Amino acid sequence: MRKSLQLQAEMTQEFGTCVFDVTLDCEDGAPIGGEAEHAALVTEMALATTAATPDARIAVRVHPVDHPSFDADMAHVAGRAGRVLTHIMVPKVESVADVDRAQAALINAGAADLPLHVLIESPAAVHRAFDIAAHPRVQSISFGLMDFVSAHGGAIPAEGMGIQGQFTHPLVLRAKLEIASACHAHGKVPSHCVVTEFKNADAVRMAAQKAAQEMGYTRMWSIHPDQIRPILEAMAPSEAQIDQASEIILAAQAAQWAPISHAGQLHDRASYRFFWQLLERAHQTGRPLPGAIQAFFAVTAKR
Repeated sequence: MRKSLQLQAEMTQEFGTCVFDVTLDCEDGAPIGGEAEHAALVTEMALATTAATPDARIAVRVHPVDHPSFDADMAHVAGRAGRVLTHIMVPKVESVADVDRAQAALINAGAADLPLHVLIESPAAVHRAFDIAAHPRVQSISFGLMDFVSAHGGAIPAEGMGIQGQFTHPLVLRAKLEIASACHAHGKVPSHCVVTEFKNADAVRMAAQKAAQEMGYTRMWSIHPDQIRPILEAMAPSEAQIDQASEIILAAQAAQWAPISHAGQLHDRASYRFFWQLLERAHQTGRPLPGAIQAFFAVTAKR
């Protein structure tokens, strides 16, 4: 955890913006019987880091809502560190009722405004993805690949968890597309699952490109520091895309956002939204932007 936070600080300095979140893990990170001590550890780590580095983006994954430690996790983590966290991640969410339970725990902890990110990890949860995404407290949905495959009792082969199978098995593909579609239907952020082949940078890059370009995912989990740069590169717009978007947005601004012709094509407010969102993604992934475009984000930051 400390290495991840250090890397985040180094890359924030390199890119001029925080380009990835660090999620401190209570679910799989805590030893059995040591849940309370681990929750205290991640809470103090979040508080100490954000006190020294206010721009740090830190979240905490708590135990599932049906785990005996869930309420204690939420009371301690959200109660003490809710003001400095970007969100709380809740794993194994099955229904809107689970989100309601998590929201109530946040309110009881005095963190009523803290967003929830949820992990969908079962066939039944995928079926309810649109209802879960519609919940106003949910900011993002992540796909839990390995638990999803395991939930099928051997009906999906182990290869369904690998770099090839997770992009070819029909049931896995269906789940990924349902989650992405549900998120976009309700203005939420779809977050792609991990790639366990963490020593293979090409595999990570390929997975991130497929997730972003073919499935509509705008975030992706990493499980090793070496995965972060390939994911950023794959998720970020290209230099040519940034140049095109910048020219169109600046021309639209000069035209008071009326329709314009650019490179022989008509553009209006529908395409302006698309190209502005592309520039937002470029900014969030630390890509270089023209000075005139950077000014937009400087004004946004001041507000």
